[in-house]
Amino acid sequence: MQNFQKYFSLLFFLAFSFGASVWGGFVTSVYKEPWYSMLNKPGFNPPDYIFPTIWIVLYLSMAFAVWLIWINPKKTEKVIYIYFIHLLVNASWSIVFFALHQIFLALLVIVIILLLVLWLIKLYYPINKISAFLMVPYAVWLCFAFVLNLNILLLN
Repeated sequence: MQNFQKYFSLLFFLAFSFGASVWGGFVTSVYKEPWYSMLNKPGFNPPDYIFPTIWIVLYLSMAFAVWLIWINPKKTEKVIYIYFIHLLVNASWSIVFFALHQIFLALLVIVIILLLVLWLIKLYYPINKISAFLMVPYAVWLCFAFVLNLNILLLN
């Protein structure tokens, strides 16, 4: 793969990954308040300003991880398709939680995202171990998001 194509593909994956982020952020900003402020939240709920910082790091990691797979000759199209499906499901969480106010369904969406991420880690590992490891913080964050979402469901 030529250098131009190689780095253009990195920009492509960054754009698509952050596109999901922009969509989620837009939906959140439009539908979050006053509903979210009125919810009972657990004591371990992070302050709102923490979420964008964490998601920036996670989207950078996941974009770089899939890019490392993309430039690897051992890749399969299946892995790339699963990555994009995962992004679509990821972007749907904000709609389900913030726009539709469906806390239980949002919990199910997190489970689906987590299963897709674990599947990606499994698929990435034989192709590029760094890619697999780059997805681990995302899986950990999803576990935390599950616990947080579950507690919000139980408290409301």
